[in-house]
Amino acid sequence: MPRPLPTEYAGYYDTYISKVPEEDLIPAFRKHTAAMLAFLKKVPVVRRTFAYAPDKWTVKQVLQHVIDAERVFAYRALNFARKDGNELPGFDENEFANVARTEHRDWNDMVEEFQFVRNSSDIFFRTLNEEELSRTGIASGNTVSVRALAYILLGHAIHHTEVVKERYL
Repeated sequence: MPRPLPTEYAGYYDTYISKVPEEDLIPAFRKHTAAMLAFLKKVPVVRRTFAYAPDKWTVKQVLQHVIDAERVFAYRALNFARKDGNELPGFDENEFANVARTEHRDWNDMVEEFQFVRNSSDIFFRTLNEEELSRTGIASGNTVSVRALAYILLGHAIHHTEVVKERYL
């Protein structure tokens, strides 16, 4: 799966796509998933409910956000790959975080959920051919290709892992 062209996504997604150095996303899925799982398993218990400022998410909320966003990006890719012509709305990640009740979630269950969601994304994208990967649709008011969504999904998780490492641990 080659990298998406800049014409396949809105410019602000460069933040995520640039986090994925690999030219082929399929091996990148395995590499970055293994690295993220290893990192998540090492997050100290006392840091999981830590937020570095009063208006910032906890580490658990960041992980839930990564899980939720991965589902959203994969759903968008599914719709566009299957030629659903409907425009898809954005999602309010702050509202998702406010109602997710992560304080009641078990960390190990969350890590397992991430692994299941990521494995599902990996399998889905591996099944697509070049024509399906090149299909586009509109989400959050912007045209985006299925291929770009795959890179966005992976780069988004990498981005948030870096944020947790820099600001939370």
